[in-house]
Amino acid sequence: MKIRFRATAVAALAVPALLLAGCGGSSSSAPAGDGSPAASETAGGGGQPDVNGDGQVVIGIMSPGDTKDNGYYQSFVDEANTFAADNGWKVITIDKINPSDGKNQALNLCRQKADLIAIGASELKDALAATTDPVCEGVNWYMNGGVGVEQTKYFAQSTENLPENLFNTGYAAGLAMKEKGITKAGYISGPEADFSKQAAVAFLLGIQEVIPDATLAETYTGDFNDSAKAKEAAQAQISQGVGLIYPYLGGATDAVATLANENNILTVTPGTDRCEDPTTPFSISSIFSPGAYFAAALGEFKNNSLEMGKTREWRVGKDPVPSVKLCGEFASLQPQADEMMKKIGDGEIDIQSKFDAAYKG
Repeated sequence: MKIRFRATAVAALAVPALLLAGCGGSSSSAPAGDGSPAASETAGGGGQPDVNGDGQVVIGIMSPGDTKDNGYYQSFVDEANTFAADNGWKVITIDKINPSDGKNQALNLCRQKADLIAIGASELKDALAATTDPVCEGVNWYMNGGVGVEQTKYFAQSTENLPENLFNTGYAAGLAMKEKGITKAGYISGPEADFSKQAAVAFLLGIQEVIPDATLAETYTGDFNDSAKAKEAAQAQISQGVGLIYPYLGGATDAVATLANENNILTVTPGTDRCEDPTTPFSISSIFSPGAYFAAALGEFKNNSLEMGKTREWRVGKDPVPSVKLCGEFASLQPQADEMMKKIGDGEIDIQSKFDAAYKG
């Protein structure tokens, strides 16, 4: 196993490609609810949500990660299943998709009469090549977190301003670290890709807004879901004196959090609110789950108003998410975090300039 470890004192931020995933694949077809399909138009389709007019609304979901990871990837499917159950729709989920197989899996969903195909992360952006294939004619498409995805007329997408998001997360972490007298944090991610390095930089920038001399230990295990590698990385960081760890991971998140908890190390979630989690408690919830964005898109889809060709950017301090929540003993620090989010939303802090100055590529 090869793990790269390095310590850095300066950081910057990037737009989220978020969490790549492993190879392989699994699929499930889950009929949601037993009510009648809510079709806005029939006879030839053309309207949402029953775009093909077959009397059944089918949502196809594609994910590069494990949709049972208790976090980022799972939130996407959970929101779809909940929404579908309330409306008598059907959900077909394919996860752990190798990016090289994205287009083929998308074509399979088209053949299964999907009305909307939702792609959970931009690692699968090549699946969008299927949008112009005859077998997918008339299908609606949704892309989450389209980092590096050029908008076309064939799909809708949601994006974040990740320099803002990760800076905001780092600021909350800094508040908790200052409370505990901690000056060294750890960051563990999978492949050492541009987005994961940028996220580390932005995260540290936020911490240093509170603790100027703070440092960040970075470890890239090469795999977002390998718990053994992630725990080894966390143990190495703990041995080097970190007091907070941010597992910017997928399926390996809880393994790191559990080890950190056993050693009284503070933790941060990668995307979901787990402040009340009874099994794996976290110190800070960094909330940017794709499920939150997808829920809004599904509401528009139901109302025949999800626009293909349109990008929606979700902004800290302007939208309900992305957001950050301090948990448990740190809840009293929430007003300070809220004030920072308001400043970010109002443009009082030029985070992009800070990031551009810090990130060296």
